[in-house]
Amino acid sequence: MNTKKFSIETEKAGTEVRVYLQGDLDLSAAGEFRAQMEPLANDDSIKLTLDLAKLTYIDSTGIGILISILKVRNTAGASLHVEHVPAHIQKLLDMTGISKFFEIKK
Repeated sequence: MNTKKFSIETEKAGTEVRVYLQGDLDLSAAGEFRAQMEPLANDDSIKLTLDLAKLTYIDSTGIGILISILKVRNTAGASLHVEHVPAHIQKLLDMTGISKFFEIKK
């Protein structure tokens, strides 16, 4: 039985890296998420895309990490794309005012 509530899968194709987030991105998943994303966020030679289609929940810790990734990417002049955002996650990003800083694709 898989009791893990959060998982990350990475798909690389040339200079594009797509990261699929699944489950609950909360305090308990923060360390794993940050550790896996840090090298990707710091690599300005790649096009980084987060696919949130299977993200079921995100708390303030998860949002804080997304903002940190965005800041690192912006400082390096690299983009961060976010796609397939579930409606309930989109609503939260809109309410917090951070959705306008992400390049969000449907």
